[in-house]
Amino acid sequence: MSVQDPPPAAWRYCGDQLKRWRTRAGVSREELGAAAKYAPDTIKSMEQGVRMPTPQLLDAADALLRAEGLLSAAKHFVRREKFPARAQDFMGRESEAISLWWYETVLVPGLLQTKSYAQALIGNHSPPLDEETVEARVSARLERQAILRRKPPVALSFVLYEAVLRGPHVDRGQLIQLLELGQLRNVSVQVMPFERAIPAALLGPVVLLESSDHERLAFDEGQFDSRLSSDPSMVSMTSERLSMIRMEALGVRESADFIERMVDEL
Repeated sequence: MSVQDPPPAAWRYCGDQLKRWRTRAGVSREELGAAAKYAPDTIKSMEQGVRMPTPQLLDAADALLRAEGLLSAAKHFVRREKFPARAQDFMGRESEAISLWWYETVLVPGLLQTKSYAQALIGNHSPPLDEETVEARVSARLERQAILRRKPPVALSFVLYEAVLRGPHVDRGQLIQLLELGQLRNVSVQVMPFERAIPAALLGPVVLLESSDHERLAFDEGQFDSRLSSDPSMVSMTSERLSMIRMEALGVRESADFIERMVDEL
């Protein structure tokens, strides 16, 4: 969890309840820490919701504070979040989408990333993430890729600015994966070369998706903020922009040739 992401509400609520039970029982953080095998400062951070209250702590607190299972029960509701808070709404919509158009300017879209590429990006997050969070987010990113082969098929269109393909973490394996996924019947991968870039292609990444109830939503993600909108004017502008980008990009076959040449150069 980065400093931009607030702690999950479940962590904060569980920590608050833990503190209330401990205070009512007249038990110090040192005493609870000794029972749960945690330092008092760790107990404090869990009570404040900054760190996830662990099953180990909840079970120890339940026994020590005689909560009769009320604290232990929280284990089923408190978990490490798979996605950053600012992207969770989009991830939920993405998993239910029936079509998705994606334009990316710098990074390979998460749905097309190899495990090593995802690990390189998430593992080098600033500020640094703890190892458990890195593993959880890499796993979650790979799980999202089930949409590529979901039945009934989801129509998926990706346009990648040339800078994406020349990024520092893009290796031979990542380029080959782009080629392989582009061969799926429901997936198209196009390249926007530097020399074809139009102003609409330089405004940053954007996604347009259609939900199972045929609602269309636009999503754009910045460094510190993200927006998921169903506002008709926003969706219309996004659709027009993506249409312009797709028209200027190389065709699917030309794009595959472009990527193949890059593979041969490595």
